Formats: sequence, structure tokens, C-alpha cells
Amino acid sequence: MVAKRALLSAGASALPVMGVDIAVDIHLLSRLIEDINAAFGLTPQQIEKLQPKLRVATYSTIVGLGSTLVGRVVTRELLLKILTRSGVKIVSKNATRLVPIAGQMVSAAIGFSAFRAIGNKHIEACVEVAEQMLKVQSIDE
Repeated sequence: MVAKRALLSAGASALPVMGVDIAVDIHLLSRLIEDINAAFGLTPQQIEKLQPKLRVATYSTIVGLGSTLVGRVVTRELLLKILTRSGVKIVSKNATRLVPIAGQMVSAAIGFSAFRAIGNKHIEACVEVAEQMLKVQSIDE
């Protein structure tokens, strides 16, 4: 799921039009984060349906991880914040675009790796939260 969307992001990064890649990244990333959260049972709606003790443990783990995307509604502003954290990559990606062909290929590679890194990091955070949820559940049983 991450690799497929990272390829789409790379395709948008290869386009010589400034700004298109960021708009595409925001759209793809918001859908990806929502899909990953849903796969792990970590959407806000899914968390609210949990038993109170498990819900508190889940939110505590999320806060402890410092994750800004697990269990939250994904907004455009939140995604822009995440993308600007990788600001060096965005600047590099835009600068390389000025060099014909090779620059677009480098821009696509940077876009792919940045997108994949964000997606994989989110999956790792979700795995950690899910593992903590399982521990809490096994203690209760």
C-alpha cells in the first residue's frame, strides 16, 4: 500500500510543474494514513468503540509515542506540518526539477523515498500501539 502510493507520489514529483506534487502528496498521504489507521483499528471512531480501559491505554500509548497521525482525523494542516518536517527534501526536489530529465528523475526519487519513509514510520507507530493494546487486553483476561 505504501509503495504503490509512493510510486504515484514519485510520478507527480517528476512533473515539471511546481506545486502539483505537494497537492498530490497531501491527497495521497491523507488517504494512506486513514487506510493504515483503519487497518490497525486506530481510527477515531474505532478507538471510541473500545472498552474504556483499553481506550485510555490506547490514547496513552499514542501520546507516549508522540505520534501526530495515529488515531486522529487527518487534516490538510496536519499533513502540511508533516511534509514541512521533511522540508530539505521538498527544497531539494524542487531545485532538481530545474535540470531537464535527470533533475526530474532525481525529484521523483526524492519524492518516493520521502513518501515511503512517512508511510513506513506511521505503520511502525501503529504496530507499537497495537502491540500495547494487545498487552492491555491480555492482562484484563
